[in-house]
Amino acid sequence: MEQTYFRKGFGLKTQVKPIIDAEYHSQLVDRIRARGYTDVFGDITVRLAQEFGFCYGVDRAIDYAYETVTKFPGRNIYLVGEIIHNPHVNQRMREMGIRFLYPREDQSFDFSHLTPRDVVLIPAFGVTRHDFSTLREIGCLLVDTTCGSVLNVWKRVERYARDGFTAIVHGKYTHEESRATASQVTLFEGGKYLIVRNMEEAGLVCDYIAHRPGSLSAEEFVEHFREKATPGFDPELDLSKVGVANQTTMLANESLAIAARIREAMVEGNGEEYASERFRSFDTICSATQERQDAVEAMMAPPPDVMIVIGGYNSSNTNHLAAMCREYTVTYHIEDAVCIDTTTGLVRHKPELDPHAPEVVARNWLPEGPFELGITAGASTPNNKIGEALARVLAIRGELPEEEAADQPGNGKRVPRVLPQARGRSVSP
Repeated sequence: MEQTYFRKGFGLKTQVKPIIDAEYHSQLVDRIRARGYTDVFGDITVRLAQEFGFCYGVDRAIDYAYETVTKFPGRNIYLVGEIIHNPHVNQRMREMGIRFLYPREDQSFDFSHLTPRDVVLIPAFGVTRHDFSTLREIGCLLVDTTCGSVLNVWKRVERYARDGFTAIVHGKYTHEESRATASQVTLFEGGKYLIVRNMEEAGLVCDYIAHRPGSLSAEEFVEHFREKATPGFDPELDLSKVGVANQTTMLANESLAIAARIREAMVEGNGEEYASERFRSFDTICSATQERQDAVEAMMAPPPDVMIVIGGYNSSNTNHLAAMCREYTVTYHIEDAVCIDTTTGLVRHKPELDPHAPEVVARNWLPEGPFELGITAGASTPNNKIGEALARVLAIRGELPEEEAADQPGNGKRVPRVLPQARGRSVSP
């Protein structure tokens, strides 16, 4: 009987590694890293965060995607959502023939056209228990790239549900990872979850738990969290025992502060003994997210004159890095190197934490005379895009070394595409 579920790849890492390295490598990034993460180009001092770009979970997901295309040439290969939140990497998946399955408006997926002959990639964020069960029932060959840090959160949420605790998840209810994490409560009958976006929403929960004047009524509470909680959620019953978890890419300090405030509210409303027995919390921020946030903090003593943060606008960890940088210095969150126009000197960037905020265009954004430029990137941003972005800044100022310019896109140099193609191309959203 054919094996239909894979979590450990296909033993083809050595075969695909040269291809991946060639496509996502940057000589410019390597040069700066080799010089202690600081380099000088004319009157620009460039400082690179000591932790940036691809994390282990992203590396693993990309490896598995390339291995899958190599292992199953000629078969339909589908991806549930996006492999990671980076437009360049996802476009490369399309070029390899992988078909993207996007959710409908209600965030559900239509898998009705899939057959047991099809190969389906589960992204690094994971999928909900319902979607996983549906895919297993169809009999598709599943290649699961769910990140190990995400799985650790799932185990925590499962324990909450098993012990009768409601899982309060700090995350974005529309984000694939938060939806997948929250769904783990369904492993146990009566399991409950509630997703809070930020400290403001956590405050509504705290007000209700502590019975504070002006807090939402039960009906108002249910209405506010209608799309962010288990169907039939009853705040009077379901907030009596809670455990806090989080989407792994959220700001660590905010997740910890939310957990502390919820516990304080339980003490305020019912006493210390009550809170000790009915509140649980564990730091489930992934190490890579924490390391990248810590590296940004270290760069801010003192901060550079300008900070560039590179990564998808829908990348949670990238958005939070940008938010951290904005607290200290002028910051430009760009989705891709092409946001920097070397002809006009303009930059397109997203100035807000909201992933749906529109881009704006900035003129005269580079200081005149000598200045310090800081660069970091989200965990789903490949090194080549970091190098390209820096190269464009240096080109605007006429400071790009000739040997580095020779390796930049647009010079006629192309990386050979030696992977076999899956059937078809990208499909409709």
